[in-house]
Amino acid sequence: MSNASSNAERVLDALGDPTRRRVLELLRGGERAVGDVAAQLPVSRPAVSQHLRVLQGAGLVSQRKQGRCHLYAVDEQGLQALRAYLETLWDDALAAFKAKVDEPHGGDER
Repeated sequence: MSNASSNAERVLDALGDPTRRRVLELLRGGERAVGDVAAQLPVSRPAVSQHLRVLQGAGLVSQRKQGRCHLYAVDEQGLQALRAYLETLWDDALAAFKAKVDEPHGGDER
């Protein structure tokens, strides 16, 4: 498995959970502390911390420490990796569509 495929697999696995998708959506608005994210979700703060660790491990979220507070933000590089993977799938789909359209139609000239 290539590195790009491995990265895409981690990202897709991380995004397979609806709570993690919601966490990522909350972070789109900017950097937030764990408690701020947890206040917006129907799960415990420790559960949010675990979801953030998974997202960070997938490269979708970055973290920095400010005093005792851990701040999380969307990692644009992780999103670019996901986008690149999805674009390869799209490119393949378009190529297959083009090949189908360009197929001869058994002598049926219109």
